[in-house]
Amino acid sequence: MTYRVCFVCTGNICRSPMAESVFRARVEEAGLHGLVEIDSAGTGGWHEGEPADPRAASVLEEHGYRSEHAARQFQPSWFARLDLVIALDSGHLKALRRLAPTEEDARKIRLLRTYTRPSSDLHPSSSASHAPSESAGDDLDVPDPYYGGRDGFEECLEMVEAASNGLLAAVREHLEGRAA
Repeated sequence: MTYRVCFVCTGNICRSPMAESVFRARVEEAGLHGLVEIDSAGTGGWHEGEPADPRAASVLEEHGYRSEHAARQFQPSWFARLDLVIALDSGHLKALRRLAPTEEDARKIRLLRTYTRPSSDLHPSSSASHAPSESAGDDLDVPDPYYGGRDGFEECLEMVEAASNGLLAAVREHLEGRAA
């Protein structure tokens, strides 16, 4: 059975496509390509059909990530087919929780940076499935790089990469639980 993950930011041209590309690479490296489906969307439809921001695409390419992307808006009906909805900041978390048709769907939503583990953490699953609280602070947000320079996109990539290993551990734990 396929495990489905969708990353969500504001317009689906910067943060969520970066997270999608990085996580897709992690899943492929882990040999889980056929078991995990990765997607991204925005809370708004301002950029529907557009490719990723050229700065995001450039940073991804320079770091060895592939990015083929067309922006789209997240739809509440998607909750039914998704296992995990990853918000890139607390504003997205709140917007997605308002869209969630049921409490069960709302429990599928997580902030990406809750999966960031200290490098000294030897037990990746210990905090990987922690559900973020509604009051999670800005320290867990991936800042929007859109209105800034290239350095904001580099910072975004670093944050996404730092959280991706913990997220992969959580997804692997769910996959192993389904197989049991």
